[in-house]
Amino acid sequence: MRGIMVEYLSFSCFTMVISWYGQACFKLQSGQKIIIIDPFDKKIGLAPPSTSSADMVLVTHDHFDHNNSGAIKGSPFVVKGAGEYEYQDVRVVGIDSYHDNAKGKERGSNVIYVVQYEGLRVVHMGDLGQHELTDEQIDRIGRIDVLLIPVGSVYTINGKQAAEIVHHVQPRIVIPMHYKIPSLTIDLETAESFLAEMGAKGQEPQEKITVKKKAQQEDERTEVVVLKV
Repeated sequence: MRGIMVEYLSFSCFTMVISWYGQACFKLQSGQKIIIIDPFDKKIGLAPPSTSSADMVLVTHDHFDHNNSGAIKGSPFVVKGAGEYEYQDVRVVGIDSYHDNAKGKERGSNVIYVVQYEGLRVVHMGDLGQHELTDEQIDRIGRIDVLLIPVGSVYTINGKQAAEIVHHVQPRIVIPMHYKIPSLTIDLETAESFLAEMGAKGQEPQEKITVKKKAQQEDERTEVVVLKV
């Protein structure tokens, strides 16, 4: 599978900076506003998020490598489940999904989060184990500017399954997560299978990505971005 190039026209100076800490943990920052998703326990071998405080913390499921919200300083608004939430102009929609392909019988439930702020829509898939999204999930997710999707198999979908979902939902940008990296003590596959499926082998990792609110043209291509820890 290969992505298709997309061109966009900017109509706003609003930007969001996205940083990755490993596993499914990200920091979304716009100005002074900070959202942390799936903070982990340091026993997985990686350094937890280094931030003085956060406005919101989102937890996709209650496993130790995703639910360490107590490590985040300040008094963040913590979201731990499906539903609709609004806090300081940020709207979050949590969508029920499964951590496995057996309707939760093996590893339980998982929440997909849609984060909406200043016109940007970031979708975090958590530890998605379903090989395909349902029509209802796709409808609720809607348009995607940035998709954060697991690709490391073992406990989630694998690279090929992730690529198939990407081509189905067609985000502007996709960032792989939850795959094997140095120091991680959890046994996962690397991102190589996903990158090969997306035609992005050899992609140079970036420290972070700055996403701008943009108007979309008809000729779409999903941009694959690999982040460093």
